[in-house]
Amino acid sequence: MDNIADPDITFDENGVCNYYYQYQRRVKDFYIGGEKGEKELATLFENIKAEGAGKKYDCITGVSGGVDSTYMIYLCKKYGLRPLVVHLDNGWNSEIANQNINNIIDKSGFDLHTHVIDWDEFRDLQTSFLKASVIDLELTSDHAIFAVIYKLAQKYKINYLLNGFNITTEGILPSSWRWFKYDWLNISAIQKKFGSVKLKTYPHINFGKKIYYDLLKGMTTVLPLNYIDYDKAEAKRVIQAELGWRDYGGKHFESIITRFYQGYILPEKFNVDKRKAHLSTLIASGQISREQALRELEEPAYDATMCAEDKEFVLKKFGFSEAEFDAIMKAPVKAHTDYPSYITAHYKYHENIMKSISPFTRFVKKAIGIKRESKAY
Repeated sequence: MDNIADPDITFDENGVCNYYYQYQRRVKDFYIGGEKGEKELATLFENIKAEGAGKKYDCITGVSGGVDSTYMIYLCKKYGLRPLVVHLDNGWNSEIANQNINNIIDKSGFDLHTHVIDWDEFRDLQTSFLKASVIDLELTSDHAIFAVIYKLAQKYKINYLLNGFNITTEGILPSSWRWFKYDWLNISAIQKKFGSVKLKTYPHINFGKKIYYDLLKGMTTVLPLNYIDYDKAEAKRVIQAELGWRDYGGKHFESIITRFYQGYILPEKFNVDKRKAHLSTLIASGQISREQALRELEEPAYDATMCAEDKEFVLKKFGFSEAEFDAIMKAPVKAHTDYPSYITAHYKYHENIMKSISPFTRFVKKAIGIKRESKAY
């Protein structure tokens, strides 16, 4: 980690950055691992199966064709869960991602719900984000998949939402490199300013609706990968053997737009190389050495031939000319807070409300039997 594109980084007298200490705190607060973690995960899954008895599904989880979401499917199969597997088709899947998803569903036997997003709306929304010059283009996809999962969970009366986020491979990421995924106010404001179509069918969820789902409908998001000694290399070996998964290269490179965004747009426009955060997390969790990470950073983040092919494909799919795209890349960088946002407009209000009603919500959860696993968050 360095200060090239991160205004929030600090270093102590030994040259150790704040993210290392932040990672250690997160491990202490949210990670279990070892034999204890395996036992607690087994207990959690038994509770999920018991609460889901008599329902078509006992949990719900997303799948992208990537490592973490695929390993989540493997765990569901290993422990005998009955998940509804959800995929958001945003029009950018690589061929290998589609093959992975087909293999995963075929070998697991689980039901798959694919939500095909309206391409005209989504293309217009993503181009709005590019024109807005904000950093988190992935907000457009991440927000939609969360909204779809919550809606399906309500439809099928599913209480448990399984998420593949994990501390040991994703525990380090500067806040300035991403944005709050539930900020529908920010999404709609950017679209209103730069878009040309209305978002009539785009899946969305505001923060009040999320609170409604979590507190009143009893939906619980859990992070099972934080219970186990999750090793990325071993996870790949397991899912290749058990689910017919194929490697696609870089982190989240199963999506063409994500690959182009992380490999070209971020470093060229925002001076951000996300590999630094990903590799730093693996160093902190003991999965690779610092020397290995530095050698990997010496290699190009993006194969030059693939980059050129992807750029041609992306520009054609968006309908940009070379000149239009170059103008977008050269436009001054903007913060998400330069546009209306939940964080600036409502965050403190909601934060104070949640603090004031927390004794009541704890009582309600206890009364209706909602089981919150604190180590899962």
